[in-house]
Amino acid sequence: MKKAIFIIVAVLAAALNIGLRAQQPATEAVADAHAIEAPASESSGGDSALPFDTKEIIFDHLGDAYGWEVPFDHHHRIPLPCILYSSETGLHIFSSARITDNQSYVDNGVEFKKAGPDSPYENKIVAIVDGRELRPWDFSITKNVCALFISVVLVLWMVLSIARWYKGGNAKAPRGIRGGIEVVITFIYDSVIKPTLGKESMRFAPYLLSVFMFILVMNLTGLMVIFPGGANLTGNIAVTLVLALITFFITNLFGTKHYWKEIFWPDVPLWLKCPIPIMQVIEVFGIFTKPAALTVRLFANMMGGHMIVIVLTLLIFIFHALFGSIAIASGTAVVSILFSVFMLVIDVLVSFIQAYVFTMLSTVFIGLARENGEHEHGHENPAEAAVKA
Repeated sequence: MKKAIFIIVAVLAAALNIGLRAQQPATEAVADAHAIEAPASESSGGDSALPFDTKEIIFDHLGDAYGWEVPFDHHHRIPLPCILYSSETGLHIFSSARITDNQSYVDNGVEFKKAGPDSPYENKIVAIVDGRELRPWDFSITKNVCALFISVVLVLWMVLSIARWYKGGNAKAPRGIRGGIEVVITFIYDSVIKPTLGKESMRFAPYLLSVFMFILVMNLTGLMVIFPGGANLTGNIAVTLVLALITFFITNLFGTKHYWKEIFWPDVPLWLKCPIPIMQVIEVFGIFTKPAALTVRLFANMMGGHMIVIVLTLLIFIFHALFGSIAIASGTAVVSILFSVFMLVIDVLVSFIQAYVFTMLSTVFIGLARENGEHEHGHENPAEAAVKA
């Protein structure tokens, strides 16, 4: 079980790292300082009464970046390694601190910089070759990628600590953090995986438990303000898409003959499937709507939670910009802070719920794919029973 969980988490990390390459940093929070200092005519739309661009601040915080923000300081970042390669310029490795504040950096005779707003590669690193912008292969360790590695390390530490505890021959139940982790693992296995998958629960438990812990850790660290938290991983659709695709491939690769028979020749009246394959089209469409539902549900809920907290915090500065010190004296700041804290508490609960729902639905999808038709002879499939429940 320990080796299986280690392999599963490693595969998850590799797949998510590849998925994040499709969404390299589109924003940089360094722009926050410039946006706040900009006059009203330069803000979004050009006619806003606010001295800063709220939209830019929100999406800068939610997006990826080449550096990790220092809490309460928009002028400094924790630098991360930039790793670039192209057939024309070769391999280049340097610190992201070299290209902050719209600076250019020359490495081995090649100039690198972040593309400006007029470029099709806005806020991405480009090489200047013969006066033109060249977009190299970008393998940089961005904020999201770094947070992904941190999440993997935390998950491995949690599950392997439990494995070491029982491997050491301890007869007593673990206490403290280990005890809490064991309670969570036992709850997911006994209440979700085992009742749904039955005798095949041990076969798929390593993946399902890994994905639950992985999503939970990403959700909770994303709510933290300081390093190593603050990265909006599950609010990045590339991350949730890769997780959903892993469930999609497991579901369909391990599907039984009965599962595929119900897709291409379902048990419905003949006129619904021949000569016009109405039901076949619906069933095939359903294969792809399942991972889509997993992707959007997790992404939308976590993105929405982050955005609400940011907006509630920004209300302090918005009211101060509109009404001056009167707004602060009237208690607007206190109300905004209280609502922000309340939403953070709700987000902690939502973090557990979304990890639970993703795992539960993945378990149900796998269970439905593993059914062999025995329910037709009086034995109901556990996955179908779970769906009915």
